[in-house]
Amino acid sequence: MHDDRRLVEDRLTRALTTRIQPAIYSASTPFTVEAWRVPDEPIPFAQAVADADFRPFAIGDRWGAPWSTTWFRVRATVPSQWAGKRVEAVFDLGFEDAWPGNQAEALVYLPDGTPVKGVAPRNKHVPISNISDIEFYVEAAANPDILKHDFQPTPFGDKKTAPPDLMYRLDKAELAVLDENVWHLSLDLEVLRDLMLELSLDDPRRHEILRAIERSLDALDPHDVNGTAEEARQELEDVLSRPAHASAHTLSAVGHAHIDSAWLWPLRETVRKASRSFANVTWLATQYPEFVFAASQAQQYDWVKKNQPVIYERIKEAVRNGQWRPVGGMWVESDANLPGGEALARQISHGKRFFKQEFGIDTEEIWLPDSFGYTAAFPQLAKLAGAKWFLTQKLSWNQTNKLPHHTFWWEGIDGTRIFTHFPPVDTYNAEILGKELSHAVRNYAEKGRGTRSLLPFGFGDGGGGPTRDMVERARRLRNLEGSPKVEIEPPHAFFEKAQREYPDAPVWSGELYLELHRATYTTQSRTKAGNRRSEHLLREAELWAATANVNTGFQYPYDELDELWKTVLLHQFHDILPGSSIAWVHQEAEQTYADVASALEKIITTAQQELGGGVFNASPRSRKEVTSIDGQPVFVHAPANGIGSVVDSADPVHVNGTTLDNGLVRVEIDDNGLITSVITDGREVLAGPGNLLQLHPDFPNYWDAWDIDAHYKRKHRNLTEAQRIEVVDHGPLIGSVKITRHTGKSTIVQTIHVKAGSKRIDIETEIDWHESEKILKAAFPLDVHADRSAAEIQFGHVYRPTHTNTSWDAARFEVYAHRWVHVAEPGFGVAVVNDSTYGHDISRDGNTTTIRLSLVRAPHIPDPHADQGLHRFTYSLLPGAEIEDAITEGYALNLPLRATAGSSETKPLATTSHPAVVIESIKLADDRSGDVIVRLYESLGGRATFDLNTSFTPKSSAVCDLLENPVDETALEAIALRPFQILTLRLTR
Repeated sequence: MHDDRRLVEDRLTRALTTRIQPAIYSASTPFTVEAWRVPDEPIPFAQAVADADFRPFAIGDRWGAPWSTTWFRVRATVPSQWAGKRVEAVFDLGFEDAWPGNQAEALVYLPDGTPVKGVAPRNKHVPISNISDIEFYVEAAANPDILKHDFQPTPFGDKKTAPPDLMYRLDKAELAVLDENVWHLSLDLEVLRDLMLELSLDDPRRHEILRAIERSLDALDPHDVNGTAEEARQELEDVLSRPAHASAHTLSAVGHAHIDSAWLWPLRETVRKASRSFANVTWLATQYPEFVFAASQAQQYDWVKKNQPVIYERIKEAVRNGQWRPVGGMWVESDANLPGGEALARQISHGKRFFKQEFGIDTEEIWLPDSFGYTAAFPQLAKLAGAKWFLTQKLSWNQTNKLPHHTFWWEGIDGTRIFTHFPPVDTYNAEILGKELSHAVRNYAEKGRGTRSLLPFGFGDGGGGPTRDMVERARRLRNLEGSPKVEIEPPHAFFEKAQREYPDAPVWSGELYLELHRATYTTQSRTKAGNRRSEHLLREAELWAATANVNTGFQYPYDELDELWKTVLLHQFHDILPGSSIAWVHQEAEQTYADVASALEKIITTAQQELGGGVFNASPRSRKEVTSIDGQPVFVHAPANGIGSVVDSADPVHVNGTTLDNGLVRVEIDDNGLITSVITDGREVLAGPGNLLQLHPDFPNYWDAWDIDAHYKRKHRNLTEAQRIEVVDHGPLIGSVKITRHTGKSTIVQTIHVKAGSKRIDIETEIDWHESEKILKAAFPLDVHADRSAAEIQFGHVYRPTHTNTSWDAARFEVYAHRWVHVAEPGFGVAVVNDSTYGHDISRDGNTTTIRLSLVRAPHIPDPHADQGLHRFTYSLLPGAEIEDAITEGYALNLPLRATAGSSETKPLATTSHPAVVIESIKLADDRSGDVIVRLYESLGGRATFDLNTSFTPKSSAVCDLLENPVDETALEAIALRPFQILTLRLTR
């Protein structure tokens, strides 16, 4: 037989694109269109209808300045000759058939305000009811495509800088008759074509499909597609009916609409995106009884509940019918590296509680398909919240190393394991295309042990979700020869089957480090500082409000704290906290954090006034240190989680020129403002100039705000020249040297403080930053031979090698830490502590270990002015430190003492008897019973047995889960903890 394969394939392509697909709608009639542009921000339906001044609008007219909203009113009458036919409305707002969710989109309403369905690229149809006179209101959002021009800076990410030009043209608004025979023929041919092209050329099945397609095209009259489509379909029945091989891989398909809570659009637009996507899905559920959809992020459900109650009731109905499954059990799909331990606990507790209260569903998995790496604390946190499974696919983006598993047990720092799956399809936005299914099967690493994987399908990132075409493809692929089996089912059904068939899956221990997007530890540093400060203010507010409630009856601000927590949790979303959103998002975030701080400061102040004066220490460790009362330095002592007082002064700090010496540490600063010597315990700490600022070019290959590529290290400039050095007189308890440097258009002012009674050397930093595509690092070369470094993460720490022996080691050239990093050789260690910096790199050259902090960047995409302007933060060198000291000073730097006149006899609500056991949170129970909740953890990676000491006598005490549900009664004496174990105790008064 002659090989005419390419001719038939090309014939199919032309027939589909020029004859069949254009004939899917067999007849149409235009709407009469009127339009009104909303003057500013979006408004609800009722207000829009009341305020609108609708004017005639023609097909082809332009609409939509960036970020604007236009309401269209459309009217038409169904022609009488269409009786008995399937009629739909079809809208094309000027779509580019590229990325649904990242351009214009709309929600369509009935005249009474009932939302019907969303409209977006590749999902343009809207169902109509069985009436002749049709009227719709279309709320159209003119969202710009921020990445339209690849990785070029754009002004469109800020409403204030976006050009005013109209971006879109209304291309279509009509009623149309859907010819179901033609539509199904198109789907049949697409599915068979996609399967055929994935099969080997020597596979007989490929050629059988080819000849069936050829016969189908022979039966189709290109001049009468609608009249011959049924006959053409009949020629495909045989090849579509043949069952899959018995050993075919099974893909558990679940509808999905990944909606970034903010990214290339502001938060307010995500509120509408959620409504549009969820309207699409609830409509689809009414059309396909086998359809199942999974959605995470309680925050987005809450938005829909408050803004679109009709859609929310449809969601509830779909949940009751088993067609909608809330998943993930988190408030948002947060970043999984940078949120603090208590914040991650609250992400899960707030999310799971919402889903339980609203839908009666106890979510059983963590669902984070798109976050930029995953902390090794997650397995334990998930299990403590009752989760059984963990899902992501983001590590498929690794630049260097491919993770060897798709299904495995993930082990955290405490030894807890959770059953984990990476869908081998390598996307959370699948369309159920042949190339996706083929890739999933080829890529699946568990062949021979496992037989199934997950397939999340639906347009995502900007939402949109599954379409009817996708579900139709799934129907055809459920049991089709040559293809994996596609079985639509909820995620929990997949996980149960996968775990049952592969209970002895391999184990991956430690963090799931993403070998990409490493700059998200640093970009938009003001956003990160706002998060860090908010987390610690929340700790203080809960601690002092609970202490005041127990001791004085102070009214605990449940509602206000709940809302403030939810605000902070929302801003930990994986494109906000990492710094990868447009300018609009980060400008709003900075203002939001300022508002959060103001509200929390008010709660803290009010509670402390109720308790009386003194020195308030919200840290879990007792402290003797210098603080300020009425602007005057004083030396104080305060117990852990308690209130202390001024004590006799400590030994003074001796200042000799620019040498600072407090008897514990001696710091020498040279004429360039560099730290040239740090001596403690008779030992020199530095192996070269310390606090050396180094400026690198920072121009990654692709993702500007996200990435720092290894080539940045090849070039840098040391900022050794100081424009001004001055000794600052704070009195005998503090020695300070202030250094001013200029580089380019930027000014860096740093004040180095040595305080009485402390080895900690604080470097208070203020940067007026105006650089472009550069990163500023602060280097500390240490005379320490460390083969590994320790970095604080949530509820513990991880070790990472300082060498690059393997490709896995080398790929970790930029890492994150929370409040501290630590390096040591036997007998001596050094820590670097920070109050808002996350990015670090740590390396060793011979006997010199160098710690560098990533202070600030200047990427241009998606925010062309990212990080420009003023930054204030502090980092500290802590010489002669054990990890226990790093923990203590990490909390101390992030929780400054609050000293007021007067004194209080109030005792700490709770303390522990063992130095390794750290209290992370003290609060009143969320159920408003008045019970006290104490969350604590073993911090050193060893075993600890401790007593919990309380200032009140509990009526009863219990170990509880992360949601504060009692699990087991417990005494408060001789409590045993394993390494890095988290324990939540509920104390009933």
